Amino acid sequence: MDSLSYPYYAVAWLATVVLLLLSRRLRRRRNLNPPPGPKPWPIIGNLNLIGTLPHRSIHDLSQKYGEIMQLKFGSFNVVVGSSVEMAKVFLKTQDLNFACRPKTAAGKYTTYNYSDITWSPYGAYWRQARKMCVMELFSAKRLESYEYIRVEETYSLLKSIFKSSGQEILLKDLLSTVSLNVISRMVLGKRYLDESENSVVSPDEFKKMLDELFLLNGVFNIGDSIPWIDFMDLQGYVKRMKTVSKKFDRFLEHVLDEHNARRKVEGEKFVATDMVDLLLQLADDPNLDVKLERHGVKAFTQVLFSNIC
Repeated sequence: MDSLSYPYYAVAWLATVVLLLLSRRLRRRRNLNPPPGPKPWPIIGNLNLIGTLPHRSIHDLSQKYGEIMQLKFGSFNVVVGSSVEMAKVFLKTQDLNFACRPKTAAGKYTTYNYSDITWSPYGAYWRQARKMCVMELFSAKRLESYEYIRVEETYSLLKSIFKSSGQEILLKDLLSTVSLNVISRMVLGKRYLDESENSVVSPDEFKKMLDELFLLNGVFNIGDSIPWIDFMDLQGYVKRMKTVSKKFDRFLEHVLDEHNARRKVEGEKFVATDMVDLLLQLADDPNLDVKLERHGVKAFTQVLFSNIC
């Protein structure tokens, strides 16, 4: 056989393999029978159809394509249900299949690599976290035990308003402060945000940290939808996530060190008085299905503080 024929055989063989793979992919797509939806563009998919208010954009699309439709966000296919019946299918009938949230940069960089109950994937760790919240952290008895904190902070608010009588006040700022104080005492055990407490962050700085955390957990990061360009961080969100995460970690390390120091001093007489105490006790429990590490305690503390606020 002429040696010049080998390249032609190789090309023919490769073409055959490519055709077989394409036919298999097309056949699989036909068997899936996806719901209707707009034709996606290369690379961005249907992201061009999503405006600054995504819920309204999706509602408008559902008026055209029906109560269940398929969109493509970058590299990922997304099935959208837009009716009560479809919501029941996703959240009740097929709840286990849709229990996990997609892994995004926000979950990775702002919650200690998906270690809190909000971002952790469905499984043994998530079920344990849910049990901890229901049975320990947010039980009726536990919340009732913090009533004196709410009463004291309410009196403090009224006292501040009385002192400012005859002056113009921003009630929004006062309510924000009293809310932070209540949550700080319930979760952390004291007003860590008071200047007089030698806190590692000032009240204004901490409020800015919370605002940044809320914002970054709700932004649309294009790298989540198109993973192969994630390293470019085109919008700068990942850099900001890493920055605010470092600030929170510094604060939370200080909180945990103080709590552990008090536990060590009090020894057997120690009694948990706040949610961080409870989390540290749970972390020492040998009967936990999944070990609660230090980063997990910090993740829970952060989400308790930010979600309640």
